[in-house]
Amino acid sequence: MVVKAGERLPFNVPFPFYLAYAAAVLEREGHQVLLVDAIAEGITEEEFLARAADFRPDAIILETSTPTIAVDLASAKSLKQRTNARIILCGPHVTVEGARILRENKFVDFAAVGEYEFVVRDLVTALASGADASTLKGVLLRKEGVVVDTGRAEPVDINQLPWPARHFLPMLNYRDGNAGLPQPSLQLHASRGCPFRCDFCLWPQVMYNGGKYRVRDPKDVVDEIEFCLKTWGFQSFYFDDDTFDIGRDRIVRLCDEIKARNIRVPWEAMCRADTCDYAMLKAMKDAGLYCLKFGVESGNQETLKRIRKNLDLGKVRQTMRECRELGIKTHLTFTFGLTGETIEDVKKTIDFAIELDPDSVQFSLTTPFPGTDFYKNLDARGLIISTDWSKYDGNATAVFRAENLSPKQLENALAEAKRRWQAHKRFRHRIHQVKGILRLLVPPTQ
Repeated sequence: MVVKAGERLPFNVPFPFYLAYAAAVLEREGHQVLLVDAIAEGITEEEFLARAADFRPDAIILETSTPTIAVDLASAKSLKQRTNARIILCGPHVTVEGARILRENKFVDFAAVGEYEFVVRDLVTALASGADASTLKGVLLRKEGVVVDTGRAEPVDINQLPWPARHFLPMLNYRDGNAGLPQPSLQLHASRGCPFRCDFCLWPQVMYNGGKYRVRDPKDVVDEIEFCLKTWGFQSFYFDDDTFDIGRDRIVRLCDEIKARNIRVPWEAMCRADTCDYAMLKAMKDAGLYCLKFGVESGNQETLKRIRKNLDLGKVRQTMRECRELGIKTHLTFTFGLTGETIEDVKKTIDFAIELDPDSVQFSLTTPFPGTDFYKNLDARGLIISTDWSKYDGNATAVFRAENLSPKQLENALAEAKRRWQAHKRFRHRIHQVKGILRLLVPPTQ
């Protein structure tokens, strides 16, 4: 049994990619599988536990995260009591904190670390046959009362993965996308990994363990899109990749495939502003691209260099102009509390966000997730002020002291960014209204 624990997010419900891939892999190997996303279904805890008990699983796989780890462990304990199945935890928080979690929580039997689709396949197969699980890679387990780490498994060859096991899930309940992307939206991956090394970024550092950037066959990607659109009737699709737009030739081939299938559905992708050019943007727009999401993070060039993002702000401006020219909507993300950031840098970031004038924007507090270089550097200097993991969501509460900014200054920066952005949106709306009135009053020239 494969389950997603945690709590419902208020505005978006992301698709559980790795659990759905793991479920598909297990099915392909001949195991009986039940995949439950309690968040997307909105079911009660008792309904969740009853469904697990009715299935009578031998093993239960739960994906965990840092901000939900307390809820995840409570769910795992309840599942153990109700089913007596072996409990296998996975996800980024367990990849870093797994040994401690196994020592402190006897109801947890195993942790599958890093990219876990093939790890849980091998572990479940070993448990079913009675084989020694300590011979497998990518597993934390107890042996004679001691937690043993078997070492990391190889990065997953994503072209060996089946499509996610969506048939178990309430597919029309998933919500993601920006700038008004029509919903419900299909979420899928065309690649995995990121060749860049931002010091705060969780998945490349923790889950991929520096694993290389990997891409799927464009034809298989569009086969998946076509099947899902026909099966569920999605209004759009969203490439929720770590970095979608690496390799112009591949992107152009994918866009050509979309056009050849006559797929006329708007779509969005998570990209970098400096890895796409006008030709790539034009190809994507011609294939139905609706919106691009760019992680800009800071309006200060030195800050971007310091955090190893190495994003050229001049190129960001250029890409934004090209998107506007082509009619591509944009969503930008910015974060406060980056390494070495000052109050002047924060002001520059807010000014830069307003200057770029995207269709939508997200401001957050930088989250020092365990396992990242950002966390390690702060922890080494005693700047982490809270390990209440439930606060590690970047939404409102600073969990560290920055080098040059207090927690209160960081929280005020976030509030000020949101205030100024809302004021900018109201002003922009009034300008559009005035332009509309002028078009009505002034006849067009002949």
